[in-house]
Amino acid sequence: MKRLNEDIKKGQFKNVYLLYGEEDYLKRQYKNRLTKAMLPEGNTVNYACYSGKGIPVAEIIDLAETMPFFAERRLIVIEDSGLFRTAAPELAEYIRTMSSAACFLFVEKEVDERGKLFKAVKEQGYAVKFGRQTEQLLKTWLLGRIKKEGKQIKESVFQNILLKVGTDMELLEKEMEKLFCYTLDKDEITMEDVEAVCTTQIENHIFQMIDAVAVQDKRKALDYYYELLALREYPAMTILRMLTRQFQLLLNVQELMKAGMDQNQIMTYADVQKDRPLNKYVAGKCMRQCRHFRKSDLTAILEEGVKLENAVKTGEIKDLIGVELFIVTASVKGKGKESPV
Repeated sequence: MKRLNEDIKKGQFKNVYLLYGEEDYLKRQYKNRLTKAMLPEGNTVNYACYSGKGIPVAEIIDLAETMPFFAERRLIVIEDSGLFRTAAPELAEYIRTMSSAACFLFVEKEVDERGKLFKAVKEQGYAVKFGRQTEQLLKTWLLGRIKKEGKQIKESVFQNILLKVGTDMELLEKEMEKLFCYTLDKDEITMEDVEAVCTTQIENHIFQMIDAVAVQDKRKALDYYYELLALREYPAMTILRMLTRQFQLLLNVQELMKAGMDQNQIMTYADVQKDRPLNKYVAGKCMRQCRHFRKSDLTAILEEGVKLENAVKTGEIKDLIGVELFIVTASVKGKGKESPV
């Protein structure tokens, strides 16, 4: 990000930029800043934007070869193309020799860092990964927003916002806007304001449920379950599958910790879906949670999840009751205290 900021400040740009990763808020911010810095406001003649799969590579190369109209450069923005996940040798080769009067700005979710296109971008420009931010960086960012609005917030209230909303900056921005409007005539954002306005994301609700299970507080775990049901957005079986997936993740993390892996390695290797790394917040949460369970307990909990799901499918029990039984059974397995893995 430092290099991007320097290029924007100096007005000196590379021929190609790649903004990628799971933090959509930062990608959008830097895409807009780069676009504004490269082209005078209202200069649509020298601007083109492509989005989605199936982008014609030959067409964007031809466009890049077209001289800009009374301007220093032509900017071509390409979003969510999937080109960095598939073979794009023609584009990779072109980038290495492309016209200095054109600039490609790629904005992608996932890329193959071993691919030819990624390597070409690294050679000729900048590839910047925007992952989930640390809690400290989020705190600095949010406190800056809060100060700008002329408000104050206690540390415990800030932590509750993260607990309810998570670490996605896009979601946090939306929830903060709601809070600012709700507390328009107040100087301080309170716990009551957060509870009244902020939407609890299901992933964080699952964390809260497992936190309660880990310390054998089945009453609190069931309360979180009933809150999710009250939202009428998540069927009972969806909640059961998310809970079992989280326990599988805890088992994976526990094994990796026993193998001596640190948090960064666990972020890379722990996810049972194998399609994306964990963010730092989730990895740290899992590392703390898995210390409350023995391996045999986690295995038994997962077996119970499969057993109850089958019982629901065959009509032996109702889905709502099945999830309740799962939570109660898992709560019995929790050790109630943290111990070394």
